[in-house]
Amino acid sequence: MTTRKVRVALNGYGVIGKRIADAVALQEDMELVGVADVVSDWRIKVAQEKGYPLFASTPEAAASMREAGLTIAGQLDDLLSQVDVVADAAPKKIAAANLAKYRTAGVKAIFQGGEKHSLTGHSFVAQANYATALGRDLTRVVSCNTTSIVRTLGALQRAGLLKKARGVLVRRATDPWESDHSGVMNTVVPEKDIPSHQGPDAQTVIPELDVVTMAVKAAHTTSHLHAWSVELTRPADRDEVLEIFRSAPRIAFLQMSDGLVALNSTLELMTDLGRPRGDMWEVGLWADALTVRGNELFYNYQVYNQAIVVPETIDAIRALTELETDGFRSIAKTDRALGIVRDFVS
Repeated sequence: MTTRKVRVALNGYGVIGKRIADAVALQEDMELVGVADVVSDWRIKVAQEKGYPLFASTPEAAASMREAGLTIAGQLDDLLSQVDVVADAAPKKIAAANLAKYRTAGVKAIFQGGEKHSLTGHSFVAQANYATALGRDLTRVVSCNTTSIVRTLGALQRAGLLKKARGVLVRRATDPWESDHSGVMNTVVPEKDIPSHQGPDAQTVIPELDVVTMAVKAAHTTSHLHAWSVELTRPADRDEVLEIFRSAPRIAFLQMSDGLVALNSTLELMTDLGRPRGDMWEVGLWADALTVRGNELFYNYQVYNQAIVVPETIDAIRALTELETDGFRSIAKTDRALGIVRDFVS
């Protein structure tokens, strides 16, 4: 295994991008060469305060960034000429349009779940298909909800317990920083299509999953809630299922008996634990509410949409560049650097 540092670019310093940049900076085997964006407001000014070299994603953005007093090191092409891989966290559709630039520059690229599977031909969750990403030029880290589905159902599948799964997702209306822009107010909106896109998306990572998802959009911005009904391959007991989840990467237990009874209390806990931005990278699964009846399993968990895909992106960097050939060793490195846990409180 090589000890070289992979040179990484970040294109799109938004909700996900800024978190990826910070996570890359924490890795001993990676170097964040720079971040690129088109904005010149407080968001990118924070990146400058952190000492990240700034690049303009477009020529037009270069002028406005300089006018705003930002020091830019060049444009996106200049950044791409210095790196091995780019993590693209630009808005949906804009990211897809960037692919031609990455191909021209000869750099590997990682996209986020807002893009279609067909863009890259490969969708990624570290615990499920790290090996198939090794050495690829492109991959797509699936969305926050899909990531959680693969983490949890994938754990049951590897244990030989998963027959089929049916899930209901209560989705947040918008990201917290955009709460003043638009969103659902004082209502709940069911999504028309069944299955909702998350189930089929999980099958791009684990094709044999028998999973159907339904989703509703609710009037809140503080993460997603999943409710799952799973048919097991055989009768099991609660302790067996909990041990399967405990041994899987990036699933951490919550206890309602600790007063963690809702989405807001969990996020308050993250803040009290000193998590950067109050982030929760793990699937927060309510262990004391999990119920098994014969071969039926029922459980709920929380997905913090702003952060859960960040460790997956870090692992995708290692996989594409073959910095680490073993997926679980990469997961261990990433989790150690970020401080990912199995229990939030003991």
